[in-house]
Amino acid sequence: MADPYQPVYLDTAEKAGLFVDSIADVREIALDTEGASFHRYVDRIYLLQLSTQHHSAIIDPLHAGALPKLGALMENREVEVIFHDADYDLRLLRQDYGWHTTHVFDTRIAAQLLGIPAFGLAALLEKFFSVKLDKQHQRADWSMRPLTPSMLDYAAQDTRYLLDLRDELRTGLESLGRMSWAEEEFERLESIQFAPDDPATGFMRTKGARDLKRRELAVLKELVAWRDERAAALDRATFRVMGSEAMFEIARVHPKTREELAAIKGVPRGVVERHAQDLLDAVQRGLAVPEADLPRFPRAPRWDRDPDFDSNVAKLKSVRDVAAGRLKLDPGVLCARDRMEAVARRKPKAVEELAEIPELRRWQASVLGSDFVAALRG
Repeated sequence: MADPYQPVYLDTAEKAGLFVDSIADVREIALDTEGASFHRYVDRIYLLQLSTQHHSAIIDPLHAGALPKLGALMENREVEVIFHDADYDLRLLRQDYGWHTTHVFDTRIAAQLLGIPAFGLAALLEKFFSVKLDKQHQRADWSMRPLTPSMLDYAAQDTRYLLDLRDELRTGLESLGRMSWAEEEFERLESIQFAPDDPATGFMRTKGARDLKRRELAVLKELVAWRDERAAALDRATFRVMGSEAMFEIARVHPKTREELAAIKGVPRGVVERHAQDLLDAVQRGLAVPEADLPRFPRAPRWDRDPDFDSNVAKLKSVRDVAAGRLKLDPGVLCARDRMEAVARRKPKAVEELAEIPELRRWQASVLGSDFVAALRG
């Protein structure tokens, strides 16, 4: 394993550009980002950490600008970009810079496909290198400036060992003949991006909203709109304005006075003092929605009624679980339930038909296909 090295801190476009010029010939680079979704209304990249075999850097994107040369590296198929748990990083990179990152290696996915039960970065580094990561800044506000030396040290850890970890995991995948599985999963990451939000229905995605009645949903819609407006104005995470449980209770109780609002558990005192009337008005708007216009959760897609569907899923699950035990994989990693349901709906009569099921990976069809088809034949 390469010795850890001290990263350089780059906080101007000139410094960042010169550094990227110095690594322009690399064919592998480890990357990580730090956002601030726990603190800010709209998340964005507040720090970029990167490492090559011989250099390491922390880039301050608030001062370094657009970083087009780094983007060109990320989009170069001859350059392997190593992440741990790439999903959110790739979405932020696409959102903030428009980068279509290619040739990804995700150490989390690789670890899962090896059957490693503890696949967090800290657990993997301790397992392979006896390195213990400092976790004191896990919930840090990376939008703050200046960043403390301990925050920069913490951030540097996330890429310092990733190239060596990639080597260990790749060796394991190749020895088990699973590298092609990982490559298929990595390829799917290349197109990942945030889906556009629909403000008309976004409030329904609030965890717990499905427990409300339709009238209560109408009130919740108004409350969420108020909270989003306040959070955007303050650039503050929505839960820091008011928690969802408090809004659910407002939607159920329908307070009519400041006193009734203040009596609801979880409503911040400052919100009552400054915005009581706004919240009471939001409640009244929700109560005034005509019955015919009350929000309704969209119905799930309807499938032709198949009396054998549940039993077929159970058969596939049984096959999957046996294979997972043989391969020493978590059953959900081998094949998640939604993919088995897709197979059960299609009811393939031949292995070749599995290729027509978009939810199913090619490697899953290869490993499970013949047994799935046999199970469905009964």
